[in-house]
Amino acid sequence: MKGVPSETPMQWQRRQTATSAPVHYRIQHHTRFRYSRAVTEGFMEVRMQPISDEQQQCHSFKLVVEPQARVMTYEDFMGNRVHHFNTPGRHDQLLMKTDTVVACHRHAPLPSTLTSKSWDTLAAANLALTFWDYLSPSHFARPTQRLLAMAQEIGLERRMDPLTLLRWLNTAVYEYFDYVPQSTQVDSPIDEALGRREGVCQDFAHIMIALVRQVKIPCRYVSGYLFHRDDKDRSLEDASHAWVEAWLPELGWIGFDPTNNLIAEERHIRVAVGRDYADVPPTRGVFRGDAESELDVGVWVDRTDEPAAHTGQILEAVEWHAPNPPDDQHQQQQQQQ
Repeated sequence: MKGVPSETPMQWQRRQTATSAPVHYRIQHHTRFRYSRAVTEGFMEVRMQPISDEQQQCHSFKLVVEPQARVMTYEDFMGNRVHHFNTPGRHDQLLMKTDTVVACHRHAPLPSTLTSKSWDTLAAANLALTFWDYLSPSHFARPTQRLLAMAQEIGLERRMDPLTLLRWLNTAVYEYFDYVPQSTQVDSPIDEALGRREGVCQDFAHIMIALVRQVKIPCRYVSGYLFHRDDKDRSLEDASHAWVEAWLPELGWIGFDPTNNLIAEERHIRVAVGRDYADVPPTRGVFRGDAESELDVGVWVDRTDEPAAHTGQILEAVEWHAPNPPDDQHQQQQQQQ
């Protein structure tokens, strides 16, 4: 991973020119894995703690694990906070509950356009070296024949200034696809969404990243949460969210949400950034045992300065009976969309 240039004065100025006090959110995220037979020796990584920087500050983060485990933490090579733990004993289900409070700043509006020199800055050799990981194809965000056909169909090329082009592309991706929950899987390649012209937020993000990199603008994947303000947001309210950030001269990293045709602002709560989803799944783990796993996820995001704090169930209650011991041991992987 190459280093990222230090913040420029203009980046700092825009992000700190808040129009009012920050907005505080409380996030509850519950994840449950149920196993068809008892398993052992589980290891899990969790990326659910929001980023703390000049855009937002994570005031508190609590992770509770059942069965009880000692939780440790480290920072990955992209600066994301990762919690991890082992579950050595036999268990038939694994439950993880996070409770977070984060403050997000409102931003001053973006300029209407950038200068004519912006493309020259993006073409600089040192910039290409610095942002190599965000300009090159990655596991889920890579050019395919279907992606190149879409780019030709919508007329993607280096026209306009970079900011105007990204605004246009954000809308173009939004209009090109229907949002259909569960239409793809966590490991689906972009060609599935491109072929059906439908997908979920992860697909929208991967396709936009691949298109933005085609015009040589650094672009990365963002995992996090969206506070839903009204029914105009077509992404699911009770789930995590994904969008993209593109690096622009004079502005730095700017977020675009092609699922909802939005410029990312204080309603977008950033948890982790990477080349694509493969770098930042909310959970990633393995266990030893001959068992199938079933995943349940519940998410609740609310403003802490508004009434109606969530007091109901985050995860739906299920009737669950302890399974039989395994006959033999196999290592299996599990991760969350």
